[in-house]
Amino acid sequence: MFVGLCRLIVATAGLLGFTAGFPLAASAADASPGLALTVRSGGLSDHRLAEGIALFVPAGQPVTPFVPVGPFTAIWTGEITVDLRGDYLFHAAFNGRLKLRINDAPVLDAEGLSPSWIESPKVRLNKGANVIVAEYSAPPQGDSEIRVYWSAKDVAFNPIPLAALGHRPSPEIGQSALLRRGRDLFAELRCHRCHSSGGSMPELAADAPAFSGIGSRRQAEWMARWISNPAALQTGTPMPALFHGPEAVAQSEAIAAYLASLKSTAGPPQAPIPSTPSADSVEKGRALYETLHCVACHVSPEGSDPAPSKVSQKAVRSKFSPGSLVAFLRKPSEHYAWIRMPDFRLSLDEANHLAAYLESVADQPSGKTLPSDEALILKGRSLVSGSGCLNCHSLDVPNAFRTKALAELKPEAWSRGCLAESPVDGSPAPRYSLSAADRAALSAFGRSDRSSLDRHTAADFLERHAVSLNCRECHGKFEGFPSWDLLGGKLKPEWAARFLSGSEPRKPRPWLESRMPAFPTHARWLAQGLATAHGLPPAAAVDDPPDADLAKVGHKLVGASGGFACISCHGVADFGATQVFEAPGINLALSFDRLQPDFFRRWLRNPVSLDPNSKMPAYFDEEGRSALSDVLGGDGPKTIRAVWEYLRLGSRMPKPE
Repeated sequence: MFVGLCRLIVATAGLLGFTAGFPLAASAADASPGLALTVRSGGLSDHRLAEGIALFVPAGQPVTPFVPVGPFTAIWTGEITVDLRGDYLFHAAFNGRLKLRINDAPVLDAEGLSPSWIESPKVRLNKGANVIVAEYSAPPQGDSEIRVYWSAKDVAFNPIPLAALGHRPSPEIGQSALLRRGRDLFAELRCHRCHSSGGSMPELAADAPAFSGIGSRRQAEWMARWISNPAALQTGTPMPALFHGPEAVAQSEAIAAYLASLKSTAGPPQAPIPSTPSADSVEKGRALYETLHCVACHVSPEGSDPAPSKVSQKAVRSKFSPGSLVAFLRKPSEHYAWIRMPDFRLSLDEANHLAAYLESVADQPSGKTLPSDEALILKGRSLVSGSGCLNCHSLDVPNAFRTKALAELKPEAWSRGCLAESPVDGSPAPRYSLSAADRAALSAFGRSDRSSLDRHTAADFLERHAVSLNCRECHGKFEGFPSWDLLGGKLKPEWAARFLSGSEPRKPRPWLESRMPAFPTHARWLAQGLATAHGLPPAAAVDDPPDADLAKVGHKLVGASGGFACISCHGVADFGATQVFEAPGINLALSFDRLQPDFFRRWLRNPVSLDPNSKMPAYFDEEGRSALSDVLGGDGPKTIRAVWEYLRLGSRMPKPE
């Protein structure tokens, strides 16, 4: 999976601890986690970091947004570090051509017409760092696919983990990371909304909170303070301060007065919570706040840590109009499709309890009221029309704001105006809360040809939004949230898209109190990125009908009579687990829709190698043979396939014995 340099620390924090199944020494002091990846296509190069040797590029798409579509070469370089000297096997599934070298000795040099597995001879890895170079040449047409795994006597057949990989930082990676960060900021700050640019990057279609009916959802006094100085209320906000100088406060209040006049004709969809909620309701809200792990993104309402990277909720009473907080919690994206706030699909009671808790610990509103005379409202309307607000926010009002298109901006413009290091008195340019590093990244991107805006990959989208949505703040940290590095190789993209969008009705672990939030606008790209970054297609392959004979064997294998007794922990459709002592397993009828077949095979072969905390027993020995020697002759791969063929029946799975 790709990891941008500016995000490496975030990415590494959750992954370095995942070393189950093999002993690893720390990488050399001057090496950084991951491999250096260089891709070349059409005479251009991109340099970045990779968490492993894997990628999938659908036909007609670029390998990264920074090189053109077409045949490409990808080269991974770095080190594999192991704690003890030993013999390893390297396994590769790919099409095109792959050359793999370890310590400057050839390990694999083969051409693959289809992505079937090729195994290397045994390779001796020395204690400590071993140099690895993998060069992949994509086929001239069609999809491009590569995955490289390893195995050894005490190491299960799995992708090489990030903890074992290191590289030496280079100026090329640093420069590419600067351009990538600038591109990300260009989209995040909605620069293209004023400086029209075109392009296929999904975020270029991102909206901002709609103005229609906003007066029924937000308090006027809070809106005035927000418009005047957004960064003072939320660190890192993409919203700029539009007004400066002695009239700034008055202009902000005029816009707030106008927006406050835009009332919804429907009114709040839920009744306002009582002015003094019961102690029981507040306590239920507190418990729900903890269950949903809201502190992954928000400062704890009762904590003292300022946590500048997290959003405070102390202002909810000042911000939300009575009753509107409940409506917002129930459907955060109703008026802002690209909002980062997830949808937990709260019931009305849950939303009322959570709102009661948040309001009980929020700061008291100032009590200040804004004038709302007609003249002020008309002034605010004029400012909304002419100050650029409508480039991002939707409202049925003429947009009178005009500025230069992106193509008209000369190189020197990228250090002036919005990007000026020190604001110029009298300049009408909006002021963003940008660090010097942010300004340097935007300036570097602006001085490039910016053609990357016309190219998009799902893996690149995932890289950005896994950070912006704080995915790693829950995954691998809380019960029921699998380790982030497993997900792309584990979940079929169609199921992942439904689950991430909130449209999958079946919860895999319904006994857990925590729940996966929904990100409807992001779901499709996130799901496809999870797959392609792990070297898997963005859509699961269409399978032939299940093998009926093997499915019958699989039916026996999951049962208690001559099988593995999977039903002790796992249900099968309406048939419940028979002997759950600690925690139940996922219903097997859901497995085929959810799991990538490659992950299923690796999981069944050695569960602990994928999840060190798994309670799933291992039924296969080090040679891969089944413990049930009287079924299929103990042939491990055939036994695993038989269980898979049974799972493929889904809701039609016959009741196990």
